[in-house]
Amino acid sequence: MEAPATRADPFYASVPVCTDFERVTDPALYRPLPDGWQVGNADIVGSTAAKAAGRAKAVNLAGAAVIAGVTNALGGAEIPYVFGGDGASFAVPPALAAKASEALAAVARWAARDLELPMRVGMVPVAAIRATGLDVQVARYAASPAVRYAMFAGGGMRFAEREIKQGRFRLAEAPEDAQPDLDGLSCNWEAFPSSLGVILTIMLNPERSHADAAFIALVTELNALLADQRQVRHPLPPEGPPMRFPPTGLGLLARVRRRPGEWAWVRRTKLALEALFAYFLLSTGVSVGGFDPARYRREIVANADFRGYDDGLRMTVDCSVAQADRIEQLLRGPRALGVARCGLHREAEALMTCIAPLPSHSDHVHFIDGAAGGYTLAAAQLKAGGAAPA
Repeated sequence: MEAPATRADPFYASVPVCTDFERVTDPALYRPLPDGWQVGNADIVGSTAAKAAGRAKAVNLAGAAVIAGVTNALGGAEIPYVFGGDGASFAVPPALAAKASEALAAVARWAARDLELPMRVGMVPVAAIRATGLDVQVARYAASPAVRYAMFAGGGMRFAEREIKQGRFRLAEAPEDAQPDLDGLSCNWEAFPSSLGVILTIMLNPERSHADAAFIALVTELNALLADQRQVRHPLPPEGPPMRFPPTGLGLLARVRRRPGEWAWVRRTKLALEALFAYFLLSTGVSVGGFDPARYRREIVANADFRGYDDGLRMTVDCSVAQADRIEQLLRGPRALGVARCGLHREAEALMTCIAPLPSHSDHVHFIDGAAGGYTLAAAQLKAGGAAPA
């Protein structure tokens, strides 16, 4: 989320802002992080099994909790971050590293305790990444006038994730009663079906560099297929996702908002009343105070994080089956061999997890993923060499 200029780090505030996503592989957009910075990463252990068991909403909630917990702990300071479906990554300057580490460890403790989703979490110095010959470069993409998402290149973010998974750079466990500040985190919207035929999750990583000419040509060709709006669309309906009462995420949200010592039924009742009020406003379009439901629904679509770049291209789109076939043929065809590794996953619906501390403001963010497998299964396929699942 875009923070007030007074809270923006001087380096990150100087990174160019791109409004054309098709330039995602343009090296001119990216700036190397200063050596003193650190990269944080969290991923959920057993996320594939959790999603197969029908817990995709919980998995996505835990991934978004990393972003909410860290940014809240930093008092609204603008930092670069990316949502990965079953986890998240971010980068922080030296002055914020200690607070970010404490918040990250607290989120991991909460996820294991309250959601029964254990996390691997760690912080890796950028200098340690550069010592391997890799880099961490960052760009900013403006999804809308109010929201900017970070994009990372250089191979360093993937390196950090691998190192943490292998037990290096891990953070010490937070105390058993650690409670992160998850203000604004919510999951009250329902899953939304494809309008064209299939929700397609795409992950495409360069074999060498995002600046490799062959990879750029492949992404350009992919963008040409994605540009046909008759066959590929934003995954969200123009009016935003559907709502119902009570929302299917109410129980999960109660675990987010429950206070120490508070009875679960008390918190759930309070949240049910809040959800009923929100349902009334968003269903009827009645404005209250500074909150305009129609504007908010439009902003949800404009602000949605359904595509990005994190040492590789990732996106969740709504497309026709025929266009999904063409995309798969391109990304798994002869032109992609030796240039990129891809993971693709098809399903019927997508879902959304939100961070909206002040809904009356326009900088609320919304993370899109497939409703059952999404990024988790696409990533597993990519790591397996792009083979279709059995």
